[in-house]
Amino acid sequence: MLSRSSALRTSAALTASALVAVSLAACSSAGNGGDGANAEVTVSVYNEAAVVKTVTALAEAFQKENPGITVTVDPRPTGTEGDNLVKTQLSTGEMDSVLLYNSGSLFQALNPDQTLTDLSGESWAADVSDGFKAVVSTDAGFYGAPLGTSYAGAVVYNKKVFADLGIEVPKDWASFTAAAAKIKAAGITPVEQTYGDSWTSQLFVLGDFGNILAQDPQWAEEYTANKAKYADQPALTSFQHLQDAFDAGMFNQDFASATAADGIAALGSGKAAMYPMLTQVVLGQLAQDAPDQIADLGVFPFPADAAADTTLTVWQPSALYIPKTTEGAQLDAAKKFIAFANSSAGCDIQNANGNAAGPYVIDTCKVPTDAAPLVSDIASYVDGGKSASALEFLSPIKGPNLENISVEVGSGIRSAADGAAAYDEDVKKQAQQLGIEGW
Repeated sequence: MLSRSSALRTSAALTASALVAVSLAACSSAGNGGDGANAEVTVSVYNEAAVVKTVTALAEAFQKENPGITVTVDPRPTGTEGDNLVKTQLSTGEMDSVLLYNSGSLFQALNPDQTLTDLSGESWAADVSDGFKAVVSTDAGFYGAPLGTSYAGAVVYNKKVFADLGIEVPKDWASFTAAAAKIKAAGITPVEQTYGDSWTSQLFVLGDFGNILAQDPQWAEEYTANKAKYADQPALTSFQHLQDAFDAGMFNQDFASATAADGIAALGSGKAAMYPMLTQVVLGQLAQDAPDQIADLGVFPFPADAAADTTLTVWQPSALYIPKTTEGAQLDAAKKFIAFANSSAGCDIQNANGNAAGPYVIDTCKVPTDAAPLVSDIASYVDGGKSASALEFLSPIKGPNLENISVEVGSGIRSAADGAAAYDEDVKKQAQQLGIEGW
């Protein structure tokens, strides 16, 4: 699961864990009466610099429009420690008045019907995409408001290399392998791999999920119920393509030791033509190291065997939730803050404090005109109905050893069939630990 609960960290964590207070001197309360006009709101957020920066900026702007409401940003640990803290605070009634947390299966693990406030009646809810609603809802309610953009797990490519070699974006696996052969003949690495950061090896499998769903729309449900396996088709193809790419010599010579930063640098400079990666990670790294190279990059889905099945896999943004323990004036103020974050003014603040790595999932937010060109690529698949949420948003099951198994398959140590079977066993152990029915 490529999420904040995994090895993936897309922003540098803050060194300080103290509360970040954002209190402004009250000017006047005139014109700001009504419910929630005088209250204190605390927002629990990931202890990541980019996240804290954005939420703090939202809090400052919100307070200017709402004198009398004080918003405090409360950073918490990332990873498993943070997940456990969130669950504990929700179960004991000690959670802050607003919670920023994952959408999808990790959201479902919070027992939302018992711990979170239904937000389906809020005015902004009608503007949220169906795809996002599905990953912050249960049969009993709709609980989350988006913060930030979606992003893709796909093949990021250097458009200059493709143009120079006369290569079009591959639509199926056959055209992908043909493109790789042409790129290799030109002395350029066709596909960058970076097993020095072993989590990156998972993209061939996790980023291919949209193609699985295109062939079997019920696959995620069947997988969760122990009725679908990676060792069987259509999911086996995800591992098979990883093996095929290695067997064809598509990878950089230092694939075993290269890091994600190395891979992004190679892609941006044109030393590598394609890099299976999360767009959020690529853009974040290049914005820091080589912002002038961002315009040279595009993105396309992992190609399926059949072009008709090729579907972009999308990671949904995190969400702002309100615990049921938030009540009275504090509840009203919390709802106001969430509404502001998703207003046009709030979206401008999000754009000013971060790099859009994909489309927003709410109509009130638009990516800036100077956003990376690959954002438009992602939007074209989303708008064209050729995208699907990553498996982690549809199922709670992911074995902890996928990255190690993917490294083995992608290094020629283990066959695709053996790797898929090993992962099914890895998944079984994790599903049993979660107590999921049918395992």
